Amino acid sequence: MSAATTTAGTEFAFAPARSARAHASLVQGSPAPVAAPVRSRLRLTTRGRAVLTTLAALPLVAIALVMMLNGGGAVATSEKPIAGVEYEYVTIEQGESLWGVAEQVAPNADPRDFISDVLAFNGLASTEIFPGQRLALPTSYTD
Repeated sequence: MSAATTTAGTEFAFAPARSARAHASLVQGSPAPVAAPVRSRLRLTTRGRAVLTTLAALPLVAIALVMMLNGGGAVATSEKPIAGVEYEYVTIEQGESLWGVAEQVAPNADPRDFISDVLAFNGLASTEIFPGQRLALPTSYTD
């Protein structure tokens, strides 16, 4: 116990301080204190975040790679010119366009479809054509 002196010279004794829990248990009629539920937070270190991010991104990267590798694959068609087989050819003249060729060769077909088929059949990357160029026609547009 500790002691304290007042200005009048009287000495008082003090009891050591008690915790709030110990004090509450001494008060009559008060219920015993209930412990608060313990909440645990998930704490990730920098390394843990990196691992979690990598594991989450891995399926997305795998899907992207599969799509890139399979998406641009070559398609085998029977419309490519085959050696030893005769095809009809059109020779491009000065000022002529693929649209004009489409109207002459296949007047009942959609010119856009014809142009697309001729480009694919002849392995052309663009619609740019030159005078004197020979284009093989797909068999679907010849008689």
